[in-house]
Amino acid sequence: MNLSLRQQQIMAEARDKGQVLVDALVERFEVTPQTIRKDLNELCDLKLLSRVHGGAVLTTGKVNVGYEVRQNIASAQKQALASLCAAQIPNNSSLFINIGTTTEAVAMALLAHQELMVITNNLNVANILIRNPSIEVIIAGGVLRHADRAIIGEATVDFVRQFKLDFAVVGTSALDPDGTLLDFDYREVRVTQAILENARERFLVTDSSKLERSAPVRVAHVSQLTGLFMDELESGALRNICNQHEVAVHTVVR
Repeated sequence: MNLSLRQQQIMAEARDKGQVLVDALVERFEVTPQTIRKDLNELCDLKLLSRVHGGAVLTTGKVNVGYEVRQNIASAQKQALASLCAAQIPNNSSLFINIGTTTEAVAMALLAHQELMVITNNLNVANILIRNPSIEVIIAGGVLRHADRAIIGEATVDFVRQFKLDFAVVGTSALDPDGTLLDFDYREVRVTQAILENARERFLVTDSSKLERSAPVRVAHVSQLTGLFMDELESGALRNICNQHEVAVHTVVR
């Protein structure tokens, strides 16, 4: 494995911080963005990094990137996606919101809504929405995962199955080009599956970098959704799947 000196330095930073960003690397090495992207692509081809919007993260494909790192990745992009999704949810609606930093951004974008009922297994979402007294927040029971304040497990699945709501807003750790949603923790996956099964409208909110990532556990398929929200969708194959199954595609980049 012959890495250039710059690539070795990029890897050292990735190991130290958990992520590297194109703009910061351009400034550090005084090269063009195209040069840095080429370095990152080569490191990803070697399975040393995984691409995310605006850079790359250190991940094995078996374990997810740390929660605090994920919070800081493409935050502006997440806000744009969140606003796009929130605009499709009317006042006086009921919805599930699951685990993830992008779904937390959706919760923030919903703060101006009125008379919502939100069921969540994400304590961060609950802490956001509690600021609006007209939003009823119901927290699912179960096992608390300390790393990201997620509630998971069979008790959570059973709780979710008591309801039939208007909307589900979910994220994913990876999105296969064949339309398969993938994640890392099978206990979290069971909860997401129950959420999707018990909502009339099912929205996936994710950025396009998830098409370049991998995770080991199957969650669902794009064909089970009613709406896909992405920053951009350049994959013709995935767009065709959405069209075939009448999944509405909403993108930030028109």
